Amino acid sequence: MRNYFILVFMLFSIKNIAQTAPNIAFQKSRYDLAVSYYKKADFKKALDLFSIASKLKPENELGKESIKKVDTLKTILRDDALHYIIGTWKLAGNKPTWAQTTGTDKNEKEEIVEISKDKILFYENDNKTQIKKLIKTEDLKYFNKDAFDAAFSDIILSDGTIWSCLLNKETNVLRVINVGKKTETGVEKITSDNEEAYFVKVK
Repeated sequence: MRNYFILVFMLFSIKNIAQTAPNIAFQKSRYDLAVSYYKKADFKKALDLFSIASKLKPENELGKESIKKVDTLKTILRDDALHYIIGTWKLAGNKPTWAQTTGTDKNEKEEIVEISKDKILFYENDNKTQIKKLIKTEDLKYFNKDAFDAAFSDIILSDGTIWSCLLNKETNVLRVINVGKKTETGVEKITSDNEEAYFVKVK
């Protein structure tokens, strides 16, 4: 009986080693590819690959190093995006600007958003009187699901809603999509019928 248990233990050990080896090899390939993109300053691709490498075996040296790179790259990409996002934005609607048939300048009131490095100010602007009324103020807080998460452009507001911010540098259009909400029980993902809005930079 003792020999039987030893045999079973050995079989399970061999199976685990066989399963682990491909994961480590794949992790190494993702890490090496991430490093090559990092050296080329293609930080978005590098971030995605380091994220994958960190999730495969977070406890080994490559996993730990990948987690550090994920954190570093998110900071780099956020600082770069913030350089373009800081300023004044006007709500254009819930569709891409090229798909809209009526201009927002015909509305009596329009929504204006002012973004600084740590605050988001929401205003309502009266087009007739040009009086700008502050509606609410939010801290600019990035949302991090976990240490492995490659999403760097998600922000979380005080009501728990999580918004993915997508900037088109060529057109100066900022698209925001409600991708989830943080509650007391965790994060609720929104995968369909997402609320979204498009903003055009005015200053």
